Formats: sequence, C-alpha cells, structure tokens
Amino acid sequence: MKLTVLGGAAACPNPGQGSAGYLLEFGGTTWLIDCGPNILQELRKHTELDRIDRILISHVHSDHTLDLVPFRYGLKYAPGMKLVRPVLSMPPGGRAFLNGVANAWAMGSEGTDGFFEDVFEIVEYDPTRELTAEQASVEFMRTNHPVPCWAMRIEHGGQSVVYLADTGPQDDLLHFSRNADILICEGTYPSHVDVVDMVDRPHLSAFEAGQLARDAEVRHFVLTHLWATAGLDRYREEAKSGAGRSVRLAEPGLTINLDESETQT
Repeated sequence: MKLTVLGGAAACPNPGQGSAGYLLEFGGTTWLIDCGPNILQELRKHTELDRIDRILISHVHSDHTLDLVPFRYGLKYAPGMKLVRPVLSMPPGGRAFLNGVANAWAMGSEGTDGFFEDVFEIVEYDPTRELTAEQASVEFMRTNHPVPCWAMRIEHGGQSVVYLADTGPQDDLLHFSRNADILICEGTYPSHVDVVDMVDRPHLSAFEAGQLARDAEVRHFVLTHLWATAGLDRYREEAKSGAGRSVRLAEPGLTINLDESETQT
C-alpha cells in the first residue's frame, strides 16, 4: 500500500496546502480519502482524476468535501478525460448533502438532477458493516465530532491504514488504531495545556495524537488537520513529546510506501 498526502490543513487551507485529502494506492487500485478544498492540484501531480476508482468521505464538513465540485467539473468537461464513473462512497445522509450542494452550484442547462450522478456512482456506506471493495476491507468507527463522522481502518494484503478523520478524545480510538502500519491522526490544537479543561471538544491536541500513536504502537504516524498560523514546528514538537519519537506532518507530497518501506517528501 502506498499513501500520498494531498493536504492536511484544518478548516481553511494553509499557504501551499489544501485541507483533507489522501491518495491510497494498492493492488492496481487508487482511492481518494476525503476531498477537501485545494487538494486536486496536488492530486494531479501524482495521478489524474479519471484514474481514481473510489472516493471515501468521512463526513460532510466543507474541509472534507469541497473539491468534489471541481472534481465533478473536471471529469465532465476537461478535454481528454476518460468516461469513467468512480464510486463516491458517502456517509449516511450523504446523498441529501450532495443534493444540497447541487442546488447551490448547478446553473443553466445543467440542472440539479444528475449534477453529481452524471460523473460519480454514488453510494452511502453502512458504517455498522465492513465495506469490502477492490480487494480491500474498510472498518468504520463513529468519532467524537459535532456532525456524524467516521474513522476508517483500511486493510489490504496484511497492511493497514487508519484514518481517524476529525475527532475529539474518546476511549476506543486506541483499540481502533492498534498496530496500524500508518496512522493518520488529527491534532488540531497545537498546545495541550490550552485544552485540558475544555469539555466535549471536537478535536485532539497534537500531544494527544502523539500519545495515541505511541500507545497504539503504529509503524508510521502522520499528524494532520493543522493551522499554519499556530506554527507547524510547534505542532511537530508537541506531537513528538507525546509520541516519544519523530513525527511526520501531513504535508502535500509526503509519500509512505509500505511495500518499499520508504518515506518521501
């Protein structure tokens, strides 16, 4: 399995960095995990839109979905694109969300009917059941977030990638992440000191993310959902203090190839 980070910013893109988006390649298959704003320009450095087999969306916040709109326009109108309909796997309620987006953006002769369906095969996954597709399995877990949000554990060929999406503290994160080859974990708050007294917070601190990576004994740890204004070095040091090891920030182009045991930026 090969992971390429396409974004990694929080709710607003950082300079030169889009929000949530991760390219996962395995067994001749290419998946896109979340599709936040400004990630397509990085995606197209590594592959093309019509080579994506499946898009998996964790939840419907804009920083995880906004580039579905230009993705749609690219597949439909860009010269030279193959006529493909990648599977768009949405969380429960995802169809209604897409209909709302279509109502906002469809204009003129396009209309809302078929706005997304023309280019995507849209399905809503059942997070209570394992998804099996393209020789991989996906287990879902509800996270601690203001809207329904689903972490994903993707396994193929004895390798595993865990993406925790957006989440505040919760006990079962550790079990879900245990022994993952790659853990993509958010650490939105750069300083744990500032959040220890917050109740029902929707995100982790970088320190907590580091502790989780340490306790889950993961092989590779990628810290994501970051605000550049808080200082990326600050995030790195906080996560490192929790993990007791080096930390990789989710920067565009960061590649972890489990088959070759390589990490590149």
